[in-house]
Amino acid sequence: MTHPVPPHNRPSSRSVWRRVLGGAAIGAALSTLAAFLGEVRAPEGLLLFLIMAGGLAGAFAVSRRILYLGAGALSLLLALCLLTPVLRVPLDALTLSQPPQKADAIVILGGGVQCGTRGLESSSQTRLLAGLALWRAGYAPVVTVSEQSDLFSSTCPKMSAIEREVIRALYPLGGPDVVTLGNVTTTRDEAARVRDLAGDRNWKQILLVTSPSHSRRATGIFAAQLEAGGVSVVSVPAPETRFDATLPLPSDRLYALRTVLYEGLSRVKLIVGGTPER
Repeated sequence: MTHPVPPHNRPSSRSVWRRVLGGAAIGAALSTLAAFLGEVRAPEGLLLFLIMAGGLAGAFAVSRRILYLGAGALSLLLALCLLTPVLRVPLDALTLSQPPQKADAIVILGGGVQCGTRGLESSSQTRLLAGLALWRAGYAPVVTVSEQSDLFSSTCPKMSAIEREVIRALYPLGGPDVVTLGNVTTTRDEAARVRDLAGDRNWKQILLVTSPSHSRRATGIFAAQLEAGGVSVVSVPAPETRFDATLPLPSDRLYALRTVLYEGLSRVKLIVGGTPER
């Protein structure tokens, strides 16, 4: 036999809406964090879903407790990363830096392009300048630049075209021999293009230029495709410009957290057989 809930024990509509709004506020905070940490993996639809899911979870007792506990645990983890330099260890593990050697080519990996301003992202600029510095020092006569595919956006300018313009502006009377790696989406695609070029041009050694946090993963991907053909890969990462790698400030640690999460997810996808990130 069921008994009616006494009126004084029933949540009022105002109380229910307050809990819904509280859950939505947590969802909004999570969506803000996802937008910053997720980069290309956090589209507007996902952010809206997090807000709505937070509001729905706030309406029910069990889901509300789970939401609050999860948000609290995430806040503690985030505080640890922001208030201490704990991320130095994973950052160091992501980096592979080797002394430059004489090589046949300097492979400059693509870092992205800003579609709106039609300019290179900071990581692309830094990688390009680092690769050109190696060319000026006489380590190799050839540099490669990457032309991104249209998978993410067909309206963006080609990164390789912008990089070629930069090289021509810097060295109008005689720059390096520039080779374009066409239609690439991932580091694995770039490695495959270089493998084919190495076979055609009889390359025996390349210098690989990318961001420090990307260097160890990229070197592994390239080595897997090139070393069987007798081509050695030397990792010479560009300087890190997105944050101070010694992590003196919370802002540096926040950007470092985004980098560690990005590279961590890329490794997980590579292990399970998915398409690795850029």
